[in-house]
Amino acid sequence: MTATEMVRAENVHKSFGHLEVLRGIDLAVATGQVCCVIGPSGSGKSTFLRCINHLEKVSAGRIWVDGELVGYRERAGKLHELREREVAEQRSRVGMVFQRFNLFPHKTAVENVAEAPVCVQHEPRSAARARAAELLDRVGLADKLSTYPGQLSGGQQQRVAIARALAMKPKVMLFDEPTSALDPELVGEVLDVMKDLARDGMTMIVVTHEIGFAREVGDLLVFMDEGVIVESGEPRDVIANPQHNRTKAFLAKVL
Repeated sequence: MTATEMVRAENVHKSFGHLEVLRGIDLAVATGQVCCVIGPSGSGKSTFLRCINHLEKVSAGRIWVDGELVGYRERAGKLHELREREVAEQRSRVGMVFQRFNLFPHKTAVENVAEAPVCVQHEPRSAARARAAELLDRVGLADKLSTYPGQLSGGQQQRVAIARALAMKPKVMLFDEPTSALDPELVGEVLDVMKDLARDGMTMIVVTHEIGFAREVGDLLVFMDEGVIVESGEPRDVIANPQHNRTKAFLAKVL
């Protein structure tokens, strides 16, 4: 793994029983890059994302984040699984935003964002709340600090979820179709926050159906199908001139 790489996957396989979902994924994402992953449902995109922070254990292969092997320690060529506390520490450096917002319904926006730094990193509550307020301001929700999730729109809830992930000061952000559960008119406000993060140099891996976002913001576009990377490259090139028939067929349906 080179110094400029934030995420590297080598020959990653993942099976659930007899179902092989990932069939040898090789991918390198440089520090500060935005990698957009597209493909049909069931192609393994979300599973791969969950393997990066060890929410799913790989069946074979290896993944590194910022030079550190994820989920395992290697000794004499053999992998030994890390203790749960060590995995949690690694996971804290990888922000993840899901389709569903998974906010605590009984906590306000600022409490949702401050919770993990207090509970996981033992940050003083006053400092965590101050940073949470800054992050909510950054995602355009400075006026919603004391608002509960049930009083927020879907787009606002997703922006709270992004602020919550940023509160842990992650080295990389993973987005699993962050706009797919939103009404169409709310998609733009979430994508605008993600564009802002990209401009600030955050390394991001984004599973998305938003081809326009991939074209505009992405540095690398990956097309997955049936558990493999079929094609990858500069987003505008892949979208305008796909080389693989499977990529051409997929893009013909979504563009």
